Parts: sequence; C-alpha cells; structure tokens
Amino acid sequence: MDLEKSREEQAGEGCLVVALRMPVRVVALVLVVPVRMVWDALVVAGRFLNGRVFRPVGRALAWVGRAVFVWPFVALWRWVLVPLGAALRWLGLVLVVVPAGWLYRRVLTPFGHALAWLGHRLLVVPSVWLYRWVLTPVGHALAWCGGGVVAVTSLLVAGIATALYWTARVLVVWPAAAVWRWVLTPVGRVLAVVAREVGAALGHAWRVAGYLSLAVGRALAAFFRWTVVEPARWVYRTVLTPVGHAVRDAVLRPVANAARSVGRITRDALHSVRLTVRQVRQDVRRALLGGPGTAGKRDDQAVKGAVVSPGGRDERIPLAKR
Repeated sequence: MDLEKSREEQAGEGCLVVALRMPVRVVALVLVVPVRMVWDALVVAGRFLNGRVFRPVGRALAWVGRAVFVWPFVALWRWVLVPLGAALRWLGLVLVVVPAGWLYRRVLTPFGHALAWLGHRLLVVPSVWLYRWVLTPVGHALAWCGGGVVAVTSLLVAGIATALYWTARVLVVWPAAAVWRWVLTPVGRVLAVVAREVGAALGHAWRVAGYLSLAVGRALAAFFRWTVVEPARWVYRTVLTPVGHAVRDAVLRPVANAARSVGRITRDALHSVRLTVRQVRQDVRRALLGGPGTAGKRDDQAVKGAVVSPGGRDERIPLAKR
C-alpha cells in the first residue's frame, strides 16, 4: 500500500511539473535577460575601472598614507620613544625596584610571618575545631532528613509527570501528528515542487541570458573593431606611416646631419682657437722670460688643429709660423 501511495504521489507531482515548467521558464527568461545583460556590463566596467583607475589611485594613496602617517610615527617610535622608554625603565629600576626590594625583605616579610602565625592561632585552629565537632554532626543529620524529603518528593513528581505526559500526548501530540501527516505534508510537497521548478527556471534563464549577453558583447566588440579600430589601423599603416617616413627622410635626417656637421666643425674650430691661444701665450712667455728653442714642437703643435670642411675632407690649418 505504501508503494502504491508513493506512485500516486509521484504521478500527481509529474502533472504539476508539466503544468508549471514552461510558463515559469518563459516568465523567468523575460525577467532575467535584462538583469543579466546589465550585470555583465557592470562587471566589465568594474574590471576596467579596477585595473585602470582604482588600483593605481589606491597604490598612490597607500604610498602617500605611508609617507604622511606611517613613516613619521615609525621614526618617532624608533628614535624618540624607544630610547626614552629605555631611560625611564632604568630610572624606575634605580628609584623604585631597589627600595621596594629592601622594604619587602626587611619590613613586609617579617610582618607577614607574624600575621600568618597570629591568623593560624586565632582563626584556623578554632575553625577546624568548630567544623569537626559542630558542623559535621549537624550536616550529617540534615543530610539524612533531606534524603527522606527528596525520596518523597521524587515519588510525587514522578506521578505528576506521568499524568501530564499522557495528557499532553492525547491532547497535543496525536492531533499534531494527524495534522502533519494529512495536511502539512501534502501542502509541503506541492510547495517544494513549485519552489524547485521556479529555481530551475531561474537557473536556466540565467544561463540563457549569459549566452545572449556574451553574443551581444561580441557583436558590439566586432562593430567597434570594424568601425573604429580597423579604419584607424588602415589610416596609420597606409597614410601616417609613409608620411612619417617621408618627413624623416626628407627633413629630419638632413637637418640632423647638418646639425652634426655644424657641431663637428664648431668643435674643431674651437679646438684650433684654443691651440692658437695656447701657442701665442707660450710665445709671449718665451719672449718675455726667455728659454730654449722649441721650433720643432711649435711646428708640430701648429698643425694639430684640423677643420672638417662641409664636403667631408680634413683641411689642416697651420696655426703659427716663426
């Protein structure tokens, strides 16, 4: 009979499932698709903001916070408070611990021993005698009387509890069991089937909405690529790159070569001027002070300065002749 009853219940649940599944899934799909698309868009925007804005700003704020708040306090703790605490600790050890140790050994210890001996004689010995000869016999008598009272009370409580148990079983438990078995269980099964189908419909709609959102995102990405990225790439590859190469070859490179030539000629001219000035100074010093003749050295130094002509050949310029 139980098997036939379970089969009937399963057949009833099957009919209920067939009647609920399609409408619930259609309604859930219509409601969930916009929510899922908005959710996916928010996720993409959040990832972009987190990677491009929030994380760099957070790192900058963290560095500023460390520089403004952490490092000054660390320096204050390390170089001010720690040495001050060590000095105060030694000062307290000298001013407090040593006198306190002497006071404890010389005053408090003998006084405590005297108080302990007086307490033992005046409190412990009378208390032990009172406990042994007064409180123990009285406690035994009270325990015997209390055992009898407990036994009688236990019998009364057991009888009352038995009567209350059967009364509650007849008036509460049996009616509640009947209501649970014949009313709440069938209703709960129907509600469980409805909840299960609604949950399955929502999950199916969420997955379908995810596929739709992915397809829409890919379509938008492809549209952006073919309308913005690819034209920009074509313009850069076919227009801007040749124009840049032409400007580099026709303008920038000749200007750079001319600038290098001018700089080289200027350096060589300055070097020749420095050599000429040095030779004139040596000649003036030799004419004023006198000295051995160094005509050979002057001739060698005179031909060291070289000026590079714009055509690329070296032209040596004699600086001085005697």
